[in-house]
Amino acid sequence: MVSGWPVVLDGDTIVLDGARIRIANIDAPEIHNFHCDAERRLGLVAKRRMTELLASGPVTVHPGDPDSGRIKDRYGRTLATIEVDGHDVGDILIAEGLARPWTGKRRSWCD
Repeated sequence: MVSGWPVVLDGDTIVLDGARIRIANIDAPEIHNFHCDAERRLGLVAKRRMTELLASGPVTVHPGDPDSGRIKDRYGRTLATIEVDGHDVGDILIAEGLARPWTGKRRSWCD
């Protein structure tokens, strides 16, 4: 369980207790460095949904990327999976079409 209140930066990045955390198992549309208006709009919906999910129950952070074993990404953010009430928020966002599984590289949201 976490002690602080998470601040959602976008659909796959939060700040918790001063640390930037990148959700390891998903890729969400960008809000700031978007490539088209559709990506930005979907990114804003993903951010809002992530905010709702994190406010809906007890949050548990599992540090590290379960696939690669890495602890940090190339930007220095902590990689982690996050659960709310025992449910993986990445899986929820994927099921709702607001993110997709992370495959190791970004793909366009502008198709």
